[in-house]
Amino acid sequence: MNKSELVEAIQGVLGKEATKRQAEESLAAVLKSISSGVKKDGKVQLIGFGTFEVKKRAARMGRNPKTGESMKIKASKSVGFKASSNLKASL
Repeated sequence: MNKSELVEAIQGVLGKEATKRQAEESLAAVLKSISSGVKKDGKVQLIGFGTFEVKKRAARMGRNPKTGESMKIKASKSVGFKASSNLKASL
């Protein structure tokens, strides 16, 4: 499912009166809230769905695949998602 399909699904759930634009704005609001929540608190937990959390990766040594030369990879952060048991069971 891509973003436009998700917007259509949201529009269907909201009902006949909801426009595509309202569905897009709803999705944008949810995604923006999750992003700011992860930035601010490091974690956003949606009971029954899952948890978005900042994951930290330590600096490490790696290899350039072209040359085989060793290189240092900087420490970084990313966002991970862990599905709830309810979501896993529904699959």
